[in-house]
Amino acid sequence: MIPKDIDIVCLGEAMIEFTRVRNSPNGPLFVQGLGGDTSNCAIAAARQGATAAYMTVLGDDKFGKMALCLWKLEGIIVSGVSLDPKSPTGIYFIEPLVQGREFTYYRKGSAASRMTSHNINPDVIERASFLHFSSISQAISKNASDACQQALKLAKKHNTQISYDINLRLNLWNIEMARDTVHKTAALVDILLPSLDESRILTGLESVEDIVEFYLQFKPSLLVLKCGSEGAIVAYNEQKEHIKAIEAKVLDTSGAGDTFDGAFLARLTSGDHPVEAARYAVVAAGLSVEGYGAVTPIPNKAEVLQKMKGD
Repeated sequence: MIPKDIDIVCLGEAMIEFTRVRNSPNGPLFVQGLGGDTSNCAIAAARQGATAAYMTVLGDDKFGKMALCLWKLEGIIVSGVSLDPKSPTGIYFIEPLVQGREFTYYRKGSAASRMTSHNINPDVIERASFLHFSSISQAISKNASDACQQALKLAKKHNTQISYDINLRLNLWNIEMARDTVHKTAALVDILLPSLDESRILTGLESVEDIVEFYLQFKPSLLVLKCGSEGAIVAYNEQKEHIKAIEAKVLDTSGAGDTFDGAFLARLTSGDHPVEAARYAVVAAGLSVEGYGAVTPIPNKAEVLQKMKGD
């Protein structure tokens, strides 16, 4: 049953992740978890108290059922999730490095890549305050990109605000196609959530100020440029404000930007001013890098508020 009111519905690709945590005499040891940028966003939003829903296609296999179980435990509405008996749930491996991390994906022919516009549940989008998706779902296949377009059209029809995280992945498409798709989409959304590194690649610009001005030409109602350890820049109503990051003991940055997205949208739905929502989200993202994997370290509302109070 779909609730009457949904704060955030996230659309995209969920995958099973395996994160290397240490070596042993028998080889590297991996921790199994759930990943996928928009899935992480939905979980982060739910842990901040938002009513969150997810929309995707999973394989009708052990991994797909594990993902469904986890979302249900997190209180996420799964009315928009379909199971495909003919396609597997995608998996990926994370190798933490001294500087950043290395990903290895196995997603070709996955259930999510076979998602189509028929998998988009209009009732879920109609009841949501926000629709959130990223360019990853636009890149994994043509039919998945069409599904995103269908969701976007429905959101426009029902006055559901649209949130878009670029999340550039050049292993999925070439820079020209990525740039064309991302910039066309940026002109259609309400909230734009790019990160600094990918923005430098897409725009060819270096300075934060120039990148912010570049994205503002698409006229989003709200722009947040995520700058990692340098915090975030919020541009809203012709005003710009820099939010400093917190000091964190970094173990794994997987999902930090997704945690920011979910926490930020959750706070907006609770009535926060965008700058205050961003302050909260920066803290949530900072806490999320202090553990391994995308999901386990995502903090809940009490943990974020405690950190904000302590600082």
